[in-house]
Amino acid sequence: MSIAAAALAQRRVEDFGGFGDWGRRPAIHNVAYDGRFTFVRIQYETAPGGYWAGGRPSWVHGYPLAEENLMRIMNDISYLGPHTDEVNVLTLDDPELFKYPVAYIIEVGWWTLTDPEAAALRAYIQKGGFVIVDDFKMLGWRGNNTGGWDPFEVNMQRVLPGVRFFEMDPTHPIFHAFFEISPAILENFPQAYNSGRPIFRGVYEDNDPHKRLVMIVNYNTDISQYWEWSGRGLRPVDDTNEAYKLGVNYLIYGMTH
Repeated sequence: MSIAAAALAQRRVEDFGGFGDWGRRPAIHNVAYDGRFTFVRIQYETAPGGYWAGGRPSWVHGYPLAEENLMRIMNDISYLGPHTDEVNVLTLDDPELFKYPVAYIIEVGWWTLTDPEAAALRAYIQKGGFVIVDDFKMLGWRGNNTGGWDPFEVNMQRVLPGVRFFEMDPTHPIFHAFFEISPAILENFPQAYNSGRPIFRGVYEDNDPHKRLVMIVNYNTDISQYWEWSGRGLRPVDDTNEAYKLGVNYLIYGMTH
C-alpha cells in the first residue's frame, strides 16, 4: 500500500469532537467479543500527577479518537474488518483481556500496578499476547526526569523479572509486516510534540532477540497523537502517514506472531 493510498484513507477519517471535548471523561462502551478484531486499551489506576484537564487520567489520553481513526485506516487498507466504532477498555486483571491478541497502554510514566495485574500481564504475554506501549513525555516534563521510563521499567520488572529492553533493529519484521518502514524513517521519525530522536525498544520472549517480540515500546515519542489529530489537520499529512504505518505494522505483527 502506497503512502498516497494511506493519505487517501486518512482524509476519510472522521473527526470526533473538537478541542472543547478534552476536559470531559469519555464514556466507556465495551462491545462483547464476537471474533472480530477489537482494539483494546488498558485502564489502570493513575499515579499522582497524571491527571489532565477535567480530571482525565493519563491512560485515557486520546481515547477513543486515536484508535477509532487507526481502525478506519485498517479497514480501508486491509481485509481485517475490525470494529471501527467500538473500542474496548479493560484492566490487566480482567479475564476478558485474554480474548484479544493485542493490548495498548499509554502514558506509562503514571502507570500503577497491583500484584494481580502484574501476574495477569505476565500470563497474557506468555500466552501469546502482544503489547504496544506508547506516549512517553519529554525529559523534565512535570518534573519527570526520565520521561516516564523509570516507573515503567520498575513495573515491567515486576511483570517479567529480569526483563531487558533491546533497541529495535530496523530490519526487524515488525517494521516490514505490512508497510516497508526504512531505517531513515525510523532514525528521523517525526515528533508530534516531543523533542529529540524517538527510540524504539522491544521486549523479547526469554530476553532473546531471536525469539518472539512480545512488546514494542515507543520511547520519547507519542505515535498515537498523530492518529488522534489526523482529522484536524494540525500535523502534516506525510508525518501522520508514518505514524499510521507504524500502527498498522504493530497490529499486523501482533496478530501474526
